Amino acid sequence: MSDVFDPATVQFNAQGLVPAIAQDVDSGEVLMMAWMNVEALRRSLETRRVTYWSRSRQEFWIKGETSGHVQDLVSLRIDCDRDCILMQVRQTGPACHTGRRTCFYTDVTEGCEVELMSYMV
Repeated sequence: MSDVFDPATVQFNAQGLVPAIAQDVDSGEVLMMAWMNVEALRRSLETRRVTYWSRSRQEFWIKGETSGHVQDLVSLRIDCDRDCILMQVRQTGPACHTGRRTCFYTDVTEGCEVELMSYMV
């Protein structure tokens, strides 16, 4: 039996935000991390279009609304402490604002940074 999910039960930080990780549902690749407040979480679940809270602009940010690089929500998971969200998404185009598939394109090995991928075309 499953319980009805209440977004307000998530453990938001002092700013009312929770980290939200986007993962490609097919490849398992981690695409990005951004922040959600309770309303962004609700909107994402209702519309199935991932919506974040932009800390810099202080407004909702529907991923892909201006770029076309949409994240369609497939599933949403909460960690054991209820203070982090993992979303499995279908990503259209690059997830990173730099034009790369993922925001995690820099590897640090033995104190050196190595760029793992270039911009998508």
